Amino acid sequence: MDKKEIDISNFSPGAPVNGPRPIGIKTSARQVIFADIGMHIDKNGIWHYRGSPINRLKFIKLFASILRRDKAGSYWLVTPTEIAPVEVVDAPITIVGFQVKGTHHDQTIKFVTNVGTSATANTNHPLRIDINAETGEPSPYVILDHRIEAKVNRPPYYNLVTLAVEEKVGEEKIFGVWSGGLFHKLCN
Repeated sequence: MDKKEIDISNFSPGAPVNGPRPIGIKTSARQVIFADIGMHIDKNGIWHYRGSPINRLKFIKLFASILRRDKAGSYWLVTPTEIAPVEVVDAPITIVGFQVKGTHHDQTIKFVTNVGTSATANTNHPLRIDINAETGEPSPYVILDHRIEAKVNRPPYYNLVTLAVEEKVGEEKIFGVWSGGLFHKLCN
């Protein structure tokens, strides 16, 4: 891939058009909606195009900048003239680190992603935990803009656990972290 292959249209030759519309993402009559361009993100957050991994970070950053998630949970690349679905196995972006300011109730945790973006955990960007029913293993995620989920990699998650405190919420004691004036639960 070279610089002139940045448009979605350059990634969609021969791809069927008039695919299903994203739910809850505003579209216009001038946007071509593709059915499939062969883009997917595997369970480890590795982006692939037509079966091959995309190894250039600048392309991944570009695609991540136009990635949106619709109300049904599907992911899409959206430009003013094109929309294309992206199959995502788990999460398209990963959290690779974080910075902490303040302490306890006044603490803010700013997460850093593998695509160079960041988000502070708060009501707009909550931390959520899925627990594997079979293994009990937690899978932490941060909700980013456009409903995109970013999975927290293990090293930052374990570092996050070192900041955790126990708080009483209702009748239940919960283990979690404070950020942005909100208590974020780290386990069930």
